[in-house]
Amino acid sequence: MTDIQSKLLDMLAWYDGFCAEHGLTYYAIGGTLLGAVRHGGFIPWDDDIDVGMPRADYERFKTLMKGTCGRYRAETADDGNRDFTYSFCKLYDTTTTAVCDTRYKIKRGLFIDVFPFDGLGENKEDGLKRFKKIQSKRKMITAKRSGTNKKLSFYMNAAIVLSKLVPFNWQKLLKKTHKFCAECDFYNSKYVANVFGRWHDREVVEREWLGEPRRFKFENIEINGLADADKYLTSIYGDYMTPPKESDRKPDHECLFLDLNTPYC
Repeated sequence: MTDIQSKLLDMLAWYDGFCAEHGLTYYAIGGTLLGAVRHGGFIPWDDDIDVGMPRADYERFKTLMKGTCGRYRAETADDGNRDFTYSFCKLYDTTTTAVCDTRYKIKRGLFIDVFPFDGLGENKEDGLKRFKKIQSKRKMITAKRSGTNKKLSFYMNAAIVLSKLVPFNWQKLLKKTHKFCAECDFYNSKYVANVFGRWHDREVVEREWLGEPRRFKFENIEINGLADADKYLTSIYGDYMTPPKESDRKPDHECLFLDLNTPYC
């Protein structure tokens, strides 16, 4: 493991224990679940951890973490920090410092992304319509809170510039979007989704695929994954057991500054 992965593993072990202690359901998702299945731990070039929680557990996790001042700190847009521009919860390691370039140069620490899983209803067609409604709001929020970036397409940068001319508060719209998401109960839905994930409608899956969390080996610990990891990973990645070509084996995040030994506080 890299030094970054070692710190992330400590955080993941703590998070797994915290969820067990408080009876919270969570699942490793995305590249974290793929790493557990294909590599028995981190994808070698990966630099983050992604987990998802049913909406009720996600909200309870935020409440339990509010005001805590230990090594790990959870933050959402609800906390009102102007430079926090994410639509979901981040769990930070306060013993580290990482500066990321969003609309602001956000100074926090290494992190785990914690996403809510939301219900979409019993019918896939109606569920996709609901999902698209949420995504249209999400695109507005993303454009408003983002800064232009040379890595983005001309059209995305143009949308970001134009969004600055539209007078709306993205934090308020995000709060309304989360409220709308919570209206459709996770446990009474056949179809659910990580609506703030990166894989768009590939994130719309059957709730039974999540099922009762199944334990997976992840480096030297065990973590929760989906009951039917194969169907989920196939939906997201297709032939997920074949690694990408060498030139595509790159981490997802780039930090302007990183110090694994200095607290960002």
